[in-house]
Amino acid sequence: MKNLKKVLIIFLACAMLTACGDGGEKSKNQNKNEKEDVKTEKVSFLLDWDPNVNHAGLYTAIEKGFFKDEGIEVEINQPPANGAEALVASGKADLGISFQDTIAPAFANKDPLPVTAIAAIINHNTSGVISLKEKNIERPKDMEGHNYATWGLEIEQAILKQVVEDDGGDFSKVEMIPENVTNAVQAINGDIDTVWIFYQVDGVLAKNQNVPINYFAFKDISPVFDYYTPILIANNDFLKDKEDVAKRFMKAFVKGYEYAIENPDEAAEILVKANPELDKDLVKGGMEYLKDKYKDDAEYFGQIDSKRWNDFYTWLFENGLIENEIPKDFGFTNDFVNPENLKWVKN
Repeated sequence: MKNLKKVLIIFLACAMLTACGDGGEKSKNQNKNEKEDVKTEKVSFLLDWDPNVNHAGLYTAIEKGFFKDEGIEVEINQPPANGAEALVASGKADLGISFQDTIAPAFANKDPLPVTAIAAIINHNTSGVISLKEKNIERPKDMEGHNYATWGLEIEQAILKQVVEDDGGDFSKVEMIPENVTNAVQAINGDIDTVWIFYQVDGVLAKNQNVPINYFAFKDISPVFDYYTPILIANNDFLKDKEDVAKRFMKAFVKGYEYAIENPDEAAEILVKANPELDKDLVKGGMEYLKDKYKDDAEYFGQIDSKRWNDFYTWLFENGLIENEIPKDFGFTNDFVNPENLKWVKN
């Protein structure tokens, strides 16, 4: 009788283990099938320029399979000469990269472009003015008596005028030289004294080439110029009609940048692997600089602060740089980067 009881106990134990095992396997297979059932959505994406460190999180998300996990296939395209905004607005691209300053006239139009900024790719403005150290241009006021390579843009020159005057300088004493500079370090080693740059590109280039420079950031002189550059924009119909796809895209996009922040060297390797024409040392230097700048002091990656957004657009209107006043909080949303909105998104 005792032996019979032992046999029964062993039999029941085995049966329970088998059932649990089958259940676990069934659960795994169910999850696998659910993922396989997800319809792959193609999303078209326009860059703002040639691939560079600003785009590292995007390429990282592709390489690491984050988009694939969300059932998203990303098609990356180069922008036309007039930028990504018009094509995104027309629906020929779902998303693209723009800048808060350059998109302002489109938002100030009586019929604003139907696009929305859904993420700040870099939390604080990294642009400013570079010069050779030997010229002793340490601050905007020191630009007096020197020249500046200008693109000839009204907003550009107004910003420069403001920072020079805010620093106590006389902007009329800065000589404007029309010049489309593509390599700032090369330019300041020639006939140009000062150039507007983004530090993660030309500042790092100067460091890598051991060129002694001075640099000041616009935001450190005039806080109103801590606007967002670059930003991620999306077509409004895409956000409305394919909200789930947009959020799945953003879940992967954010994950890519968060991974790049924690693994800048690997992200640099990924970017160069996808774009072998890039200078690896420049990319690695740029990533080392940007790893603390993407999110910086924001609550979460991609967050846009309404005060900074609104203050810059108010400045543009008050200085006659846009035709119409842009309403408060117009043109951006945090709904697609706020973790609370993304954690419930299911792939």
